[in-house]
Amino acid sequence: MYPLGLCGAPASNDGTGPVTPRLDRLHAWIDHWDALGVTALYLGPLFESSTHGYDTTDYFHVDRRLGDDATLAAHVAACHGRGIRVILDGVFHHVGRGFWAFRDLLAHGAASTHRAWFAGVDFSRPGPGGDGFSYDTWRGHHELVKLDLAHRPVRDHLLDAVRHWFSRYDIDGLRLDVAESLAPDFLHELATFCRGLRPDAWLLGEMIHGDYARLATGELLDSVTNYEAHKGLWSSHEDHNYFEIAHTLDRQFGPGGRYRGLPLYAFADNHDVTRIASRLADPAHLYPLHVLLFTMPGVPAIYYGSEWGILGVKRAGDDAPLRPAIEGPAPPPDAPHPELAAAIARLARLRHASPALRRGDYRTLHVASEQLAFARTAGDETVIVAANASHGWATIPLPATTWRGRRLVDRLDASTPLAITSERVALDVPPCWGRVLAVE
Repeated sequence: MYPLGLCGAPASNDGTGPVTPRLDRLHAWIDHWDALGVTALYLGPLFESSTHGYDTTDYFHVDRRLGDDATLAAHVAACHGRGIRVILDGVFHHVGRGFWAFRDLLAHGAASTHRAWFAGVDFSRPGPGGDGFSYDTWRGHHELVKLDLAHRPVRDHLLDAVRHWFSRYDIDGLRLDVAESLAPDFLHELATFCRGLRPDAWLLGEMIHGDYARLATGELLDSVTNYEAHKGLWSSHEDHNYFEIAHTLDRQFGPGGRYRGLPLYAFADNHDVTRIASRLADPAHLYPLHVLLFTMPGVPAIYYGSEWGILGVKRAGDDAPLRPAIEGPAPPPDAPHPELAAAIARLARLRHASPALRRGDYRTLHVASEQLAFARTAGDETVIVAANASHGWATIPLPATTWRGRRLVDRLDASTPLAITSERVALDVPPCWGRVLAVE
């Protein structure tokens, strides 16, 4: 969830406006999240910033456009009361130009006692803002000033902030912005620190490129964002090419897979990418896509509003269309697919009830251009998932030698159990939907 957007906060904050507890309106969403099957809430940036939240100006105060310490603590307590854990966005790679230490650098120049807080400060070259010095940024964005995480006072300041977040708000973990650009020794210290505060703290890292196993080690982070599978999920539907997502899942989680056993963060969209309902030309593909999202290995996540298929296209330099205000926990009047939420809730309940879907291994059973079947196994439980992206019924042949003499029981939609009496089983799958069958 991106609170500044959902709560309709003003686009800018000069640090002098009134404290407005817009976060309070999230309390009304808790019943909806519970019905949807949500067990954890990831809240986007919440701390004082100048614009979008990722240009932090103060790590120790909730953004006045959203409320104050008490506002956030009350919301976390309300979520905990319903069994929903809460993680916050930790933006530790960079700060905004309004950050107090950078303002000191602007005011005092080379004499600033905080010069060493920022990476690449160079008074021999003027910066693009006419500051009289240049500095390192995040991807060339002048307003996002890179912190020097090797500087001990910077680390201590960030760790003090994290201590405050865990103690004051009773949070359950962190999502680390641009984790792939954070130094491993900083991540190791941060992870050790967080788990010292809370042994079961869950640490998620944003990682778009590279080897996910580099950071999702358990000692560093518990999980990272699975952008490879995100791309495979939407483009395998858009291109009528389930071979793509099948290849991705097999490479990641199949026998010999690079990420077997790692609970990667699986998603169809988020605050940085075009919403899935705008990405897919065929709206019916929202359903088999979510069948895959909730049954493939990983931790499935839903971005607020996408449970109703709301639209949003990323434009160059403008993410606002991805982060709209929504008045309350009901489909907006123009929501294209208000019925999608009920399907997601069914899939979430199915996943909660199945150790194999939550933690099991993965094996591809069949792949065609618009059909995919795979098995998930944990202990003595095996579940077979079959997805069909075509607009007609599909018959999927499954190798069944291993399960001969047993039967397949559909856990997603009630049907007559299918006895396994031969080496292959013909499984009929509805149009633009799927089947999830337990081997009993």
